[in-house]
Amino acid sequence: MSTTTASSPEPEGSADGQAPRPARLIQNEATTEIPVHLLFRDDPDPEPVPVRPAVVGRRQGTGEQPRVRRPGPRPRRHPVPQVDPELVERPARVLPGTVGVLAGVCGAAGCAATSWWAGVLPPLALEALRLPAHAGAVLGPAQWAAYAGAGAAGLFGFGGLARGRTGRAWVLGLFGRYRGTVRRTGLMWVNPLLLRRRVDVRLRHWRSEPMPAADGSGVALKAVMLVVWRVRDTARAVLGVDDHEAYLRECVEAALARVAVEPPGAGRAPAEGASDVLTRLVAEEVAPVGLEVFSVQPVRVEYAPEVAAVMQRRRIAALDAQHRASVLTSVVDSVEDTVTRLTVRGLVELDDYERKALVKDLTVAFCAGRGEAGP
Repeated sequence: MSTTTASSPEPEGSADGQAPRPARLIQNEATTEIPVHLLFRDDPDPEPVPVRPAVVGRRQGTGEQPRVRRPGPRPRRHPVPQVDPELVERPARVLPGTVGVLAGVCGAAGCAATSWWAGVLPPLALEALRLPAHAGAVLGPAQWAAYAGAGAAGLFGFGGLARGRTGRAWVLGLFGRYRGTVRRTGLMWVNPLLLRRRVDVRLRHWRSEPMPAADGSGVALKAVMLVVWRVRDTARAVLGVDDHEAYLRECVEAALARVAVEPPGAGRAPAEGASDVLTRLVAEEVAPVGLEVFSVQPVRVEYAPEVAAVMQRRRIAALDAQHRASVLTSVVDSVEDTVTRLTVRGLVELDDYERKALVKDLTVAFCAGRGEAGP
């Protein structure tokens, strides 16, 4: 029985008798020959070539999909503080003020009646009230119980009276728990056992002290900010933070540290929309604590004391250079106009040497005249 051996493909030889080329090991892979002179270069210091990240394509006959590099995760923004979601403003239960007045009057009348019943009412009060003297009664348990009931009614009636004003609100609490907010105006009765905290809910303007800031180049500045704001949710503003006004001030300082502002007259146009960006940042940070910000804008921006002198000299130098450039442009235009008129009208005939000398003399004369006249 004959055996057949699988012979490897013979290398292909050239017709002129040169050495045969080796067969390709990967039949479905396209290869490219590299010229030999590129492998041995005489350049001792080759220039670096920036290498771009390569994208591996699909190989022929393998069915492999191209590997696409997905962009990395975007940097997260500054986290917004979170407040208890159950802490939301709600109206408190109050009664009209007439109820408290009636309860107080009833309590006072009950105390007076109990005193007459016990026989301890002074004679002058008996004459004023035209009541007969009640003899034989003493301060016993019944009288003391009547005193307690009438006194409690009077204290609760008069002690719970309150007057609400426009633009003011009360945040009520009992044993550390939020019981509601009172925004009503006029005379009302509020439970005297509740703790009251007054809050200003009007539209307010706050002008800050000079705060540290920086321009687009990182130069230290001092900025005075004007903030228009109001309390929108009294429960969160009072119970969500220790001091909502201090919290607003810190949020403005933090936003000012992240936004570049430009001082007026610095030779550069101020950052467009800096006020809008500041307003948006501060509004996002104070919204969870029940504050509403309408506008945050710098009203005065100046250089910090440590860099004020240097920036002032730089500003003067820039203005001086700008003035010199404008003066030189004006002198050159005047010289050109003078020489052109003299030659075009045929008043003088000048060769190159004479033209250069005339231009030089006119330039010196015009510059000297502007220097004597001043800026």
